Amino acid sequence: MSSPQKKHRNAKKQCNKEFSSSYTLKNHERVHTGEKPYSCDQCGKTFKSVDKLNLHKRIHTGAKLHQCQECGSAFLSKGHLKSHYQRFHSGEKPYSCEQCDKAFVTSTELKVHQRYHSGEKPYSCEQCDKAFVTSTELKVHQRVHTGEKPFSCDQCGKAFSQRSNLKTHFLIHTGEKPHHCDECGKDFARSESLKFHKRIHSGEKPYQCRHCEKTFTSSTAHNKHVRIHTGVKPYRCEKCGKRFTQIGQLTIHRNIHTKERIYPCEQCGKIFTTSTSLRRHERIHTGEKPYHCDQCGKDFARSGHLKVHKRIHSGEKPYHTVRKLFLLYRTATAMNEHILE
Repeated sequence: MSSPQKKHRNAKKQCNKEFSSSYTLKNHERVHTGEKPYSCDQCGKTFKSVDKLNLHKRIHTGAKLHQCQECGSAFLSKGHLKSHYQRFHSGEKPYSCEQCDKAFVTSTELKVHQRYHSGEKPYSCEQCDKAFVTSTELKVHQRVHTGEKPFSCDQCGKAFSQRSNLKTHFLIHTGEKPHHCDECGKDFARSESLKFHKRIHSGEKPYQCRHCEKTFTSSTAHNKHVRIHTGVKPYRCEKCGKRFTQIGQLTIHRNIHTKERIYPCEQCGKIFTTSTSLRRHERIHTGEKPYHCDQCGKDFARSGHLKVHKRIHSGEKPYHTVRKLFLLYRTATAMNEHILE
């Protein structure tokens, strides 16, 4: 009678998956650690397993053996061809989520999706203990610690840690702002920016602090605030080990080592040369308007805007034109428009 098969489990308890051999467990653990010990001697690319390295080597030999009859795309394995066909040609999504009815092409995609319902986050960052649903999310997050920015703009050279951030940044060069506010007509480059902006009109602050009941328009602002109560400092400087509650603080701190002075916006990634400029910009996201008109009660995000507004009440028109000395205008913009007439 054969003895029961020994189960091998991850010692760090990063997930509950079990394996029949220590070899397959070791291969699996590289999913969590990100280790890629197998290197291609032709191009230097690294892989988690020998099998993946061998598949990759066919790129150099030209051996693309499995071809799609629908579109002609070639693949290194039958599995890749099958996944491709199901995803792009069959229209079939046989794996449905029982909790939200979302459907998927493969059982693996469904399994990953279900983690969003269960709260399971098997991929942990060793630097700050933050956990993620997918290995891709972990990889992107780790760039916070390494400072890696692999996606660069071919127009201005600015680099980003995520492709989506580069895509959004590129709209600065094209001038495109496809997201429109129906309330005030303002246009935005990012859908997220429009979403946050709309809360200025609605007054909605859906994120509430459980410690002091303060409310926020965005989850980012909420999470940043909560760390005041918890004292958690998830962002660690790889140079000196100092820890911070906010990624913006870490970025600013890094300038001590690099001798640069920059102030990044955590919400949209925009960079400022002074902390004052950053604080003023952040009011776009928070909707904060700290400058109050005592005469009519209107609030403003900037002191300059309040100053200009007060001229409506005072009747002051301080700007003279060169050609019409006695015509006065409330703002420099109005004066400049007149000069150009």
